Amino acid sequence: MHSLVFFCAQKVISDHASTRKALDYIPREIYPVLFKAAFLDIRTLVLRDVVQRWPFSVLNFSTILKRCKHCDRDVIREKPNKQCLQAVIMGVKDYLLNELRQNRPPSSRKHRLLRVVDLTGLQDDGDRQDADTIGQWSRTVALAKACIDVSRTSRRDEYSSSKRRKSRSGTALDANCENQLCVEFHANLFITSNSYTTVKDALQIGKSSPLCLKCRDLRAEELSAKKTIGILELLDPVVLRKIELRYNNLGLSGLSTLFPYFPLFANLSSLKLPYSNIDVRHMTPEMEESFQSLVSMFSQLPNVRELNLASSRLSGRIRELLNVLQQSLESLELAYCYLLPMDATYLANSHHAPYLKKLDLSGNNLSDVLLGPFCQILQHSSTSLVYLDIMECRVMDRQLTAFLPALGLCSQLQYFSCFCNPISSQGLKALLNTAVHLPVLKVVVHPIPVDCYEEGLPWPPSTYDLIDYSIDQEKLSRVDAELHEIRLKAVRTDILTTVELYNDFSFDVLQLY
Repeated sequence: MHSLVFFCAQKVISDHASTRKALDYIPREIYPVLFKAAFLDIRTLVLRDVVQRWPFSVLNFSTILKRCKHCDRDVIREKPNKQCLQAVIMGVKDYLLNELRQNRPPSSRKHRLLRVVDLTGLQDDGDRQDADTIGQWSRTVALAKACIDVSRTSRRDEYSSSKRRKSRSGTALDANCENQLCVEFHANLFITSNSYTTVKDALQIGKSSPLCLKCRDLRAEELSAKKTIGILELLDPVVLRKIELRYNNLGLSGLSTLFPYFPLFANLSSLKLPYSNIDVRHMTPEMEESFQSLVSMFSQLPNVRELNLASSRLSGRIRELLNVLQQSLESLELAYCYLLPMDATYLANSHHAPYLKKLDLSGNNLSDVLLGPFCQILQHSSTSLVYLDIMECRVMDRQLTAFLPALGLCSQLQYFSCFCNPISSQGLKALLNTAVHLPVLKVVVHPIPVDCYEEGLPWPPSTYDLIDYSIDQEKLSRVDAELHEIRLKAVRTDILTTVELYNDFSFDVLQLY
């Protein structure tokens, strides 16, 4: 239910002309509610005016848009409306350019407090795209262009005003006075080769522009080592907390050129290096030297709690990498890492296991010698584990039966995926009979049972076999009905069971802090 305050705010913003006149008389405490009402109702003109007159030093999207007593929608978890975000950017630009053009000395600006616009809580890209919303890549470009535009305009205005002042007094005013007016955009940046130049330009002018860009979480895809370094050198070492570098194909030798930069970020809590073409199975002396540089770099990251090394072939080297980390990991993604029993055994008995909240072991073969250590991992992380993904791990009914008792101990588990594993309908029913007793479980992603495919399926079937063979929809419907009956009898219809890859369950370990 909306609160009376929120209803009143909606009424106030319903007419733009009236709102604009009233803003100077509205108590500052009402501004956050007005902002949220305008954002929800897509009142872009009002939103722009509210931002231009913002009476606080910080405009934080997470604080304002999260579910609260005024409104029952958790807007911060929705991908933002494109027009609304553009209106916010324009409001900030209006505020800055208006202040600059008035040529007031810094001492007279104390009543205008806006210093930080924090957009870091906005929902990142998902699979679903909408023409009315704006994704992380487009947000990054829009913010970068705004910083560049303000810098160019301020330089022109500063040049014109300094000429006027010089003509009156014979000397130009110190440019640093103008630079004391500054608003920072705090955002999570998504950079690709197409946006690299624009974002780099925006970051470079940050020290001299009234509008600067600060990166909290960096996501870069398909950037060369040189371009990645070019970005890292421009980021604020205090603000940055996450580095995610994807699809760069750098390998150990290429990544090693980046290693000296990571420890410079004192608050780095998350490091993600998936699809980086790391392979330690056939090492040359040069590759071994690069690997030891990676180990050394890990030892210099005192605050990292989240690590993603997916699709790196790390067979037999997990202990060396993880043992030097100073913090116990809370999120660990080792999908398709060709793990050996010694790797899984180390993980089960390491200082990380009791603290793991998210674990992704997809693509590792759990059908044989890894099964025992995997059960130990579940047992040792049973009081902490929230998210578990074992997609495409060659798990059949026998392996499932073996680890179900350990899975049943995971009292905090909210998400479990065993997608793309050759499990029968009987195995799925056994899984769900265990799952319904997990008190906070929300999502189970499971494969289509192997007995629901047409006859002639090879055994054991590979992922490609499951793609090539058609599905008996009648059998699948019967299995769905049986699974629903299990949830119904256990009074657990709140659990979502699906055979589709499910990306709507967002679990960010760093949001817990």
